[in-house]
Amino acid sequence: MTRPSPFLEPGLRTSANSLAIVGLSRDNYQPITLEQSSGAVDGYAEGATLNTRFGSFPHSTLINVPWGSQVRASLVDTGSRGRKRRREDVESESTPMPSQDETDDKPGQQGLAKAVTASSGFIYLLRPSPELWTSGLPHRTQVVYTPDYSYVLQRIRARPGTRIIEAGAGSGSFTHASARAVYNGYPRGDTDKKGKVFSFEYHQPRFEKMQEEIKNHGLDGIVHITHRDVYQEGFLIDGKSPQATAIFLDLPAPWEALHHLSRRKIHKGGKPDDSDDAWESPLDPKQSVHICTFSPCIEQVTRTALELRTLGWTDIDMVEIAHKRISVLRERVGINYTSERGINATPADVTEAVKKLKSDLKRTHEFHKGHKPDNVSESSDTKMDTDDGVSKPEKTGADDSEAPSEPPFMQGRIIHRTENDIKTHTSYLMFAVLPPEWDDEAEAAALAKWPCGQEKKTIGNLDKQARKQEKREMLASKKSKKQKVDDTPAPAST
Repeated sequence: MTRPSPFLEPGLRTSANSLAIVGLSRDNYQPITLEQSSGAVDGYAEGATLNTRFGSFPHSTLINVPWGSQVRASLVDTGSRGRKRRREDVESESTPMPSQDETDDKPGQQGLAKAVTASSGFIYLLRPSPELWTSGLPHRTQVVYTPDYSYVLQRIRARPGTRIIEAGAGSGSFTHASARAVYNGYPRGDTDKKGKVFSFEYHQPRFEKMQEEIKNHGLDGIVHITHRDVYQEGFLIDGKSPQATAIFLDLPAPWEALHHLSRRKIHKGGKPDDSDDAWESPLDPKQSVHICTFSPCIEQVTRTALELRTLGWTDIDMVEIAHKRISVLRERVGINYTSERGINATPADVTEAVKKLKSDLKRTHEFHKGHKPDNVSESSDTKMDTDDGVSKPEKTGADDSEAPSEPPFMQGRIIHRTENDIKTHTSYLMFAVLPPEWDDEAEAAALAKWPCGQEKKTIGNLDKQARKQEKREMLASKKSKKQKVDDTPAPAST
């Protein structure tokens, strides 16, 4: 039986040998596989340990905790990393060891040192999702980010039960997102048609790494990954059609693979070939197929659009996604906030500017006054205060270091600012639709469902007999009305 995926059925708590996403900061996520250790691992008496800039976190403190929990760092011994330590090597050290009662009710924990909570440092344990996986996955190629793949999945009509063809798996960002979008249960047997993702990758090392990740994440029942050059070999799976209704091509030359995505066998250049009766289409013959190609250059878009038109695709459209994060904050303007970060240190109005100018002129005057000769009298415009026997200027101007009369959150207006760095894969998304073939059988089924031309007393009626009968009835009705009028006796004269 297929192991449930943490992306699809994560449960309420973390578990051993399962994927978890560690939240280090707002934009820093790290995926890890939680390990159940029974002794020292890599020199740590506490077993497998995650080391971050916020502290060390033994996996034993991360297992069987609710998703979204904040986990405190632990004090671990890092002085003997690199060599395996036996239990007797650890018993004499300062790291506390669990008692016999603590280890008896936890099978597999014998010989594992108990983690001691540190005074500071913490992380968050987050449930795996395609968005978090995209933010923290190991990059093997350029990544399709969330703004792009969420729009793509909506445009190609991906929903539970959809069968998607993906060419160019790369780092697996779109693969994980599409697996969640089409999931409606794990298929049981070869004849059970559930939502499925048929992924193709040409690069052998990337294919092997991707295959390993899909298996570890429990998605092997939903994702079928194949090592193949789709330009030459097409999209069939073991000679059978995947009957896909959605396609995503992240290829350098998508126009080279489009001739495989058709209702009939077509040579490169758009010429159909009906000689091969054994040829099978990878598309669903009874439904419209939606496609999206992902290209970074406009020259690729031009060639792809030309090939799509040649092969009969319709509704060709190109979109570019520009994603920005918007920060909403209160703009505080004023020279009183010069020491605070992010404040616009300019005068808020003319009154504050004049006030600041007077204060600066006064300080300049005081500075030059201390360098005047003794025979130079003080300026008459300077008032002196000699109550304490010391000459000092009178405080006639306002002190710019005084605290504001209003709290900071009451000053300034609410503004929004966009981030400078846009983290997205700037590429062109081209969409198109391939309708199903229309034959005599489809025409008969449509006429049976919508009897066009068989209606009565409507525009577009094609039944001649019905129209003749309707005309005869109309003439008879008019004749009857006229006869009634003729038979009506004239009113008697008075």
